[in-house]
Amino acid sequence: MQHTASAFGKDFLWGVAIAAAQNEGAWNTDGRGPSIWDVFARRQGKIKGGGKPTDNCDFYHRYKDDLLLVKALGFNVFRFSFSWSRIFPDGIGKVNKEGVAFYHKLIDECLQLDLIPFVTIYHWDLPQALQKEGGWTSVHMLKWFTRYATFLAEEFGSKVKHWIVLNEPMGFTSLGYMLGKHAPGKTGLENFFPAIHNAVLAQAEGGRIVRKHVRNAVIGTSFSCSEVMPFTNKKEDIEAAKRLDILLNRLFIEPTLGRNYPHDDFPLMDKLHMQTKAWRYTDRMQFDFDFIGIQNYFSVTVKHNALVPYIQGTEVTAKTRKVPHTALGWEINSDSFYRMLKRYWNYGSVKSIIVSENGASFKDVVKNGAINDNERIAYFKQYLAAVHKAKQEGVKVQGYFAWTLMDNFEWNEGFNARFGLVHVDFNTQLRTIKDSGYWWRNFLLAK
Repeated sequence: MQHTASAFGKDFLWGVAIAAAQNEGAWNTDGRGPSIWDVFARRQGKIKGGGKPTDNCDFYHRYKDDLLLVKALGFNVFRFSFSWSRIFPDGIGKVNKEGVAFYHKLIDECLQLDLIPFVTIYHWDLPQALQKEGGWTSVHMLKWFTRYATFLAEEFGSKVKHWIVLNEPMGFTSLGYMLGKHAPGKTGLENFFPAIHNAVLAQAEGGRIVRKHVRNAVIGTSFSCSEVMPFTNKKEDIEAAKRLDILLNRLFIEPTLGRNYPHDDFPLMDKLHMQTKAWRYTDRMQFDFDFIGIQNYFSVTVKHNALVPYIQGTEVTAKTRKVPHTALGWEINSDSFYRMLKRYWNYGSVKSIIVSENGASFKDVVKNGAINDNERIAYFKQYLAAVHKAKQEGVKVQGYFAWTLMDNFEWNEGFNARFGLVHVDFNTQLRTIKDSGYWWRNFLLAK
């Protein structure tokens, strides 16, 4: 891509994103309580390589130096999340003053460096104390979340004006409460359905809370999205792709926009509608967000498989199809990303879009003391070209946040998957800017 950052407009937001559970470390420091990821990571075989979020990047103690890296690379936005259990160690009840003080210091440091603090209320790290009471499946979940979100808005709203309510609700409900691959490791529709419904209600309620308590707030929520394509033009492949598309791309945004849960003759959606009595909650599921955060990492190709319940489809991997892919096997397809930007914009009631995460894991090459990651640079060039094309065609994209500042704890992939612009030696905590970090600096600071 030949463009520099200036081609996107002077008010375009350029950021990097991190998450508390993946970066902070200090898991039992200064009064923080355990999260579901602290507990889940102790279960043998759940995390590749046996990594634990108790260690990761030690951002809790190194945030000043890490924010200097953000500034040096030319970004003007720093997206991070609050750790619920650092503020409320038991999920509810007593506030941990040391945890609150940490986030004030972090926000103040951002403002001192002229970085816009862009905060996420919930990025997957539920307090373990609440999980013991059912977590996202509990009838009390909305009450707990309301208390937490209200505290954040009242405490930090005078300093922070940019808010994301939930990070990828499809991610934490499906992987954590249906497939058991992520914390808290629950499985089955009896967990999945209430988790979906509580998350849909929480994201709308979170928006209303921030609107009420934060003057001049800019409020969004973020959705993972993946274009789903049929493997062949056979009817059964096309139908399988449609069913998976409902789950991956429509399940959370459509109730947010006032359309209730999607249906389209999908028996699984019949069950969801019946069990949640969704028709009663249409108004409570809706909120008029200032922006929708789009997070895209891969597209999915599906073929019919009658043995798979409900979806009746199986992914045909990028490796199998011999198309470009990342170190995690995720398909690289910037054209697909462009189409997803257009698709979300074409809902018509989306005010604006921010790409709140996008990035890739590759095997970095250490050469003469430098860390060469040309594949990552090529990836960013392609995906930024897709954003620029969508903007040129009228899609109101207002920002792009790279995932991620530095290598971190990548959920069930542990420390094996590296997405960072900055390399982290997890034994010494030494940070080394990768070639992709220097590429971003040149791209953002070019005149």
